[in-house]
Amino acid sequence: MAYVDGFLIPVPTKGLSAYRKLSKQAGEVWMDHGALDYKECVGDDLTPAGVTATFPQMLKLKRGESVIFAWIVYASKAARDRIQKKAMNDPRLQGMQDCPFDPKRMLVGGFEAIVDMAPAKKPPARKKTATKKKGR
Repeated sequence: MAYVDGFLIPVPTKGLSAYRKLSKQAGEVWMDHGALDYKECVGDDLTPAGVTATFPQMLKLKRGESVIFAWIVYASKAARDRIQKKAMNDPRLQGMQDCPFDPKRMLVGGFEAIVDMAPAKKPPARKKTATKKKGR
């Protein structure tokens, strides 16, 4: 089964474009080293009715901040450990110390998938070739 690193990150809303640039660079590094999937999402519907514990509450979100929900998928925990080590030593990540958020407030965890409903990747569609009908 797959292994997933998950993240909840409070990011100043005015810094979202800088964060997007940073996360795109990081995503390219992780994918180049073998991650299966890399997603970064900004909160849109964070106070659903009837829910008593929300992401903004758990992050102690401040006025002017947005929630980033992100995950990286790996084939296994061993693959995660190997890929993470390579990614953290990748020169493309050096110089990214100027984070557009407070890393001390980021929530992080590694998760073993217990259910995985992702569709199997389909082979590329074959090109249709034109066929001529025989005249009668």
